[in-house]
Amino acid sequence: MSGELTLLVIRLAFLAVMWIFVFSIVYALRSDLFGSRSKDYAKAMEQSRQQTFEAAKQDAPAPAPVPAGAPAGRAPASPAPASAPAQAPAPQSSGSTQAQLTRLVITAGPKRGNELELRGEPVSIGRARDADLVIQDDYTSTRHARLLNWNGTWMIQDLDSTNGTYVDGERVSQPTALGPGRTVRIGTTTFELR
Repeated sequence: MSGELTLLVIRLAFLAVMWIFVFSIVYALRSDLFGSRSKDYAKAMEQSRQQTFEAAKQDAPAPAPVPAGAPAGRAPASPAPASAPAQAPAPQSSGSTQAQLTRLVITAGPKRGNELELRGEPVSIGRARDADLVIQDDYTSTRHARLLNWNGTWMIQDLDSTNGTYVDGERVSQPTALGPGRTVRIGTTTFELR
């Protein structure tokens, strides 16, 4: 009798451990497929902004404001002289065409033809449901990349994705300026700014 009871307790313990293992695997797969909760994402974005501010402060000789989401390692633009009226910084490298970039247009992939209006705020790109541009394919990470407007220039920043972000066919590892006609490929989706 006691042998049967011991065997029953061992079976139940084994069954409990097995179910805990199964639920932990399901939870890990769910997190990978659908992303983390939006509170976790907001906390990660805030931490990224703080790191950006810290890097800008270390690079700059005098404190100057840096837009949220600015790429790390780049010094902010120098402030205007005291006698000059305050005005927005001039766009870099692309001239006046940067001011005209108001749309992200998907040119290839499952969402071909879709457009996203650019309002100046950072645009998150990835498989997560709370991303601004959701790309559902096997080659896109949950938090793959983000677009940010830095001093009037749109930049693409890869967020340490597994398969990388490509601009004009070349993989980028640091924030890269985008202009009209430059193509960005993330997974099987290609887009450009217009």
